[in-house]
Amino acid sequence: MTDIRTVGVVGAGQMGNGIAHVCALAGYDVLLNDADASRIDAAVETIRGNLNRQVHRNIIAQADSDAALKRIKGASKLTDLGAADLVIESIVEQDEAKRKIFADLKAALKPTTILASNTSSISITRLAATTDRPDKFIGIHFMNPAPVMKLVELIRGLATSQETYDTSVKFVESLHKTIANAEDFPAFIVNRVLVPMINEAIYTLYEGVGSVEAIDKAMKLGANHPMGPLELADFIGLDTCLSIMQVLYDGLADSKYRPCPLLVKYVEAGWLGRKTQRGFYDYRTDPPTPTR
Repeated sequence: MTDIRTVGVVGAGQMGNGIAHVCALAGYDVLLNDADASRIDAAVETIRGNLNRQVHRNIIAQADSDAALKRIKGASKLTDLGAADLVIESIVEQDEAKRKIFADLKAALKPTTILASNTSSISITRLAATTDRPDKFIGIHFMNPAPVMKLVELIRGLATSQETYDTSVKFVESLHKTIANAEDFPAFIVNRVLVPMINEAIYTLYEGVGSVEAIDKAMKLGANHPMGPLELADFIGLDTCLSIMQVLYDGLADSKYRPCPLLVKYVEAGWLGRKTQRGFYDYRTDPPTPTR
């Protein structure tokens, strides 16, 4: 199997910095890339803060935190990822943008490098076809936030080799994560169940069945969910929720996956949740207040 020592992460946003954090803490050298170089420095500071939080909670030792930070290096260009044994793409949940990244990576990587996508919904087989190594391509879908959540979905594309799968299993287990194997169907397992539930909660708001507060309270206290579905949608990002629903609607051709018009409206307004400070809640207030 391929010996993974250096991991490249493309995308320094919320998921990308979480993946970099987990990999560095597990002993891997990490090359962190983003199209906007300023986001790399911001991501490293976020990782520093999250590691400090783990130290203060006695989850990890200070020495482990310090060592992990030293393993993370910025890679402002895709060509800087040439030393990586595994590259994990974790950019916006858009098919075209992901395919462009994988096409651009062709000239940068070693022939033995494994490519993975952290996509939460898009076909692994289709993404792999963009590359020069579909046999070395796999879906490695971390849950958000990656340093906290224990589950990783592994998704094999049509051409994914047994060696690539076995190497990926070994890698994920080295991160102390639990694997759920999913078939290459739209949204896989977690988001096939979770995001339609969120979309239905948005319909419940759209149709006036309940307020934002009532819907979230009902699901937290009535179904024992740690976060209400509208609060969770803001945490995930409403643009990501919409993208996943569109993948489900287009891929499965079933009207039950039609995105709620209110979700579409919020995304068009740029109200994407926590990352833009407005979604179903207004995060410019403390505590956050419902926006409708």
